[in-house]
Amino acid sequence: MNWARTKIDIDGEPVDAIAPVVISASRATDIPAFYTPWLLGCIERGWCTSVNPFNGSTQFVSLERARVFVFWTKNPLPLIPHLHLLDEKGIGYYFLFSVNDYDHENFERNVPPLHQRIETFQRLSETIGKEKVVWRFDPLLLSRDITKERLLQKVAGVGEKLHGYTNKLVISFIDIEKYAKVQRNIASNNAGIRELSRDEKRWTAAGLQNLCREWRRDNDLFTIAACAQDMDLTPWEIAPNRCIDPRLINTLFGTDPLVRDILQPDLFGTIDAAKLKDKGQRKRCGCMPGKDIGRYDTCPHLCTYCYANSSEKRVIENHGKHRTGGGSLLPVQTH
Repeated sequence: MNWARTKIDIDGEPVDAIAPVVISASRATDIPAFYTPWLLGCIERGWCTSVNPFNGSTQFVSLERARVFVFWTKNPLPLIPHLHLLDEKGIGYYFLFSVNDYDHENFERNVPPLHQRIETFQRLSETIGKEKVVWRFDPLLLSRDITKERLLQKVAGVGEKLHGYTNKLVISFIDIEKYAKVQRNIASNNAGIRELSRDEKRWTAAGLQNLCREWRRDNDLFTIAACAQDMDLTPWEIAPNRCIDPRLINTLFGTDPLVRDILQPDLFGTIDAAKLKDKGQRKRCGCMPGKDIGRYDTCPHLCTYCYANSSEKRVIENHGKHRTGGGSLLPVQTH
């Protein structure tokens, strides 16, 4: 990415760093759930480092221009009491909060119980506004115990409690074949998880459309969108999603000059989202660029279907080294 460049001071020495405006925290691990103290330290210090997952190289990231944090999480509870610190520094934020119902199947071993996650979602929405809390039910999957009917019931059950606290549900259908790590994780847990067929996807999309229409009676802004799917779901009123969404960022934070500068709205304030697409992401991903500051193999949720962890052993080792202050295996190095 063509990030702005700057210098940061480390132990009295100037060091080259990039200075992004939008920070992704994070596709690679759950920073709010497990690394909130580290994150707050980075924000207070004004910089962090990012490790390239492909070649292991380290890049310094200045936070001096950071104006928007996009948080990806299944448990933001540790971060909520500290959000005022971001407010005080003029940093905007919104949350992509995954609330799935796979407790009975134990597919998300270390997430809080469903009722607690629902309560946290409601609390967060009431604290910062429902426009800043996006609900994800992701991934949608079938198993020995989960039929397509049962899956839709699970979405409906969570949605009955959340649709008044958010304006959007984002879904994706599990994609096992494309990700070797997902295949290994599922096989090692003997979970019987499988993808939905195209007919099952169509049936589920129609059911989601009906749910959306019901929920819209209470919240007329409510929509459903799909993340990076290879099937056109617009016939069921499910639009392609942008998780790092330039239009939402413009609505929430567009008065900031740095945000306006990267979004480049036209004279009428319209954002060309397609022009802003992050070319480093998958072809069907609609996100705009945001610098991710997480690291793979560090998320102790240990979800059965995870694409970000290659092995439970590695996650436990990395998280243990983080807790004891050890070097380069931190989600992002602290020094």
